[in-house]
Amino acid sequence: MRLLLMAGLLLASTKALAVLPAEVDGQPLPSLAPMVERVTPAVVNVSSKTRVQVRNPFFDDPFFRRFFDMPNVPQERVQSSLGSGVIVDAARGLVITNNHVIERADEVSVTLHDGRTLPAEIVGRDPDTDVAVVRVKADNLTAIALAPSDKLRVGDFVVAIGNPFGLGQSVTSGIVSALGRSGLRGLGYQNFIQTDASINPGNSGGALVNLRGELIGINTAIFSPSGGNVGIGFAIPSDLARNVMNQLIAFGEVKRGSLGVETQDLDERLARALGLKQGRGAVVTRVVPESPAEAAGLRTGDVITDIDGKPIVGAEALANTEGLLPIGRPLPIRLLRDGKVQGLELTLIASSAQQLGGDKLDARLSGARFGELSQREKQAGIVGVKVLDVRAESAAARTGLEAGDIIFGVDRFTVGSLADLSKRVRGQAAFTFSLYRGRRAYYLPVE
Repeated sequence: MRLLLMAGLLLASTKALAVLPAEVDGQPLPSLAPMVERVTPAVVNVSSKTRVQVRNPFFDDPFFRRFFDMPNVPQERVQSSLGSGVIVDAARGLVITNNHVIERADEVSVTLHDGRTLPAEIVGRDPDTDVAVVRVKADNLTAIALAPSDKLRVGDFVVAIGNPFGLGQSVTSGIVSALGRSGLRGLGYQNFIQTDASINPGNSGGALVNLRGELIGINTAIFSPSGGNVGIGFAIPSDLARNVMNQLIAFGEVKRGSLGVETQDLDERLARALGLKQGRGAVVTRVVPESPAEAAGLRTGDVITDIDGKPIVGAEALANTEGLLPIGRPLPIRLLRDGKVQGLELTLIASSAQQLGGDKLDARLSGARFGELSQREKQAGIVGVKVLDVRAESAAARTGLEAGDIIFGVDRFTVGSLADLSKRVRGQAAFTFSLYRGRRAYYLPVE
């Protein structure tokens, strides 16, 4: 009887806790539900499929193929990837997601909140900021408004919406833990919002919104020793995502400028050699002729400490900031010169040296387009020049070049830039490329 009485009391208390009143002292209880109901139709699931050729050693044996009557065709495996995306323009069907969600995809599809699954067209991708834009054609789409992320403050409440582990749409909440995060390995240009709202695999490309339901970030990465959420997630700020999106829509790529300097960290020994106190900054070791830096009056030995109001703690921070700076707008620079603080103004222009047609190098390379490596590839320690694309049946295709090749040497000389490639190739009767194709290294003679 006593046990029954206790069970009854527990059941009664559980029911009392389960049904909370709508109001307390005449005031409605706070809830995120109205905002979430308004925003979730704009958050979609993004699925990509990539066909990968696989080789079986038995298929390379003509006798084996003939004996088992196997056709001489490559075998394929389909790799699938799941992520999230955010509709930002309902009229044009534009969806922002992460580049790594759709990278190398042969097919991309978007599943809407109402269950419709639609094929998606890739508008453009930017590996260096991990932003991509796809387009779907459908009626009755719901878009989300973008808020300026530069108004965010540490401690602001935020909500993350996405598709973790492919389970379906999920909502988590937290606060802005930090702003302007960078220095994360292998993530290209970085200016992340850090949040403790739970972000897990599959949330990539999803929405980080404020309490008004406005988009303030695109969920991108987590820091996790275990692979699960530990309360440290990162999102691309909406201002950066908007800028990249507008360029991808307009040009199909992101046009970036270059300061035109080479730098190194200001360490204790270098500070003593320059007669400076130990501090932070990037020491200019070279100024490229006819660059924005030369036009602004930068000199070797200058220590850059701030650009456009952003502190520069070292060479890596400068390289990261450089890739995020706007083109065509005057940018204030603070630096140390001879121990004194000085201010300069510099305007970046779009760099035309990021790509080079093969016909500009050698007739045997016409039909190929070469480009500098991405910031993410450079951070991974890769050195070389990338073959961006090769036109079918062109001279470059007959030579043996393929899109995606990374040329790291010519005739045993290291190639680290387009300038290096041009220097080693032009005017040569014959030369040999050293290149990476996938995970293997090859020699490719050009005769």
